[in-house]
Amino acid sequence: MAGVDADGCLGCDLAAGRRHSPGGILYETGSWLVNHVVGAMNLGTLIVAPREHVVAVADLDGAAAAELGPVLRAAARVVEVLCEPEQTYVCLWSHGADARKHLHFAVQPVTAAVVARYGGLRSEQLQARMLASGDEPDVADVERFCGRARELFRVTAGPGNDRGSEGGRGDDG
Repeated sequence: MAGVDADGCLGCDLAAGRRHSPGGILYETGSWLVNHVVGAMNLGTLIVAPREHVVAVADLDGAAAAELGPVLRAAARVVEVLCEPEQTYVCLWSHGADARKHLHFAVQPVTAAVVARYGGLRSEQLQARMLASGDEPDVADVERFCGRARELFRVTAGPGNDRGSEGGRGDDG
């Protein structure tokens, strides 16, 4: 992959433990880390990010590319089970103000309550409004959610079970 660590990068700081993420790392593979979002998104929004500083999907090495689909699916399944959303968004973000930044996928549960709170907005308009609002979930709520999510990852995507890196419910649909 592109680089091991970039000074001042939020993704790298979280991966290296230089910055605290409420709930900590929920799941990890050789190439990917999953944690709860840091910032103004709703409770249950997970971030899937490469361990190393990568700014484009095209820059992923073979191992990271092979792990990506199963990790995203496992994260989406955890969100589906714990949040029971109308929809789960899986969005690639890596665009900074003036340059690409640490690649990360937001796995966001969108419930009817979330849509209503933000005036009926959906998709990128909902996300833009959320980010602009500055409203962050309560840290204690994040910690509780993460405890449940960590256990669910362990059961559904952990090594040694029959679903292995396939994650989730054990079906292909």
